[in-house]
Amino acid sequence: MLTRIRVNSDRGVQFRAIRYGEALAEEDAVASVGSKGDSYDNALAEALNSLYKAELIRNKAPWKGIDDVEIATAEWVHWFNTYRPHGALGGATPAAFRSDYFTALPRTA
Repeated sequence: MLTRIRVNSDRGVQFRAIRYGEALAEEDAVASVGSKGDSYDNALAEALNSLYKAELIRNKAPWKGIDDVEIATAEWVHWFNTYRPHGALGGATPAAFRSDYFTALPRTA
């Protein structure tokens, strides 16, 4: 089980809802919002949301129910991080980029 998951979002009113906070607490997750007035924080979140909607939600509709969306979302996140090439990473996947980064770090005794 994953713990202390960080959920990134903007500072929209829906993210201050009691139910949202309760859902985070149930999963032992913490909310992480961008800096107030920092459009770059929001731009990153919006770009990811746009890809998610385009590559999964709209392409696979209609959905039978929320359970189907939850399972498909977990599968999409795994695919996005381990198989989907990212132009900003020179065509590497995030998983490969991270692995290469840590492999290149100098070893300390």
